[in-house]
Amino acid sequence: MIRAALLALAGLAVSPVLAQDTSVPVQAGPSVLSGSGAVLRGLDKVSGHKMDVELSRGGRAVIFGLDVRLGDCRYPRRNPTGDGYALLEVRRVGHPEIEFEGWMVASAPALNALDDPRYDVWLVRCKIS
Repeated sequence: MIRAALLALAGLAVSPVLAQDTSVPVQAGPSVLSGSGAVLRGLDKVSGHKMDVELSRGGRAVIFGLDVRLGDCRYPRRNPTGDGYALLEVRRVGHPEIEFEGWMVASAPALNALDDPRYDVWLVRCKIS
């Protein structure tokens, strides 16, 4: 096993028998799946109003004064109701500049959040079907 690790670090070919490590279980298939869409929640911080919006993958919606586009929504294969993350692009309505572009995580919305003084948008969950 040590020989296989050293050969791998050196960039040399390793035979499958030497490279096998039986102490770590191997998962078959992808560890995450793409959902059919996402449920997003928007908040107008001035008025206190909130709204939930369902988007299909590749879809757009206006959430208060923001134009939001969903690229993809992924969730753990073994826990479909668990931690989803969505690829979003957010612009102010009528403005070409992108205010936010990136992945938002449902369980940690502040990890990569939209920075807007009036509106907030975050992922609630991925749509599975």
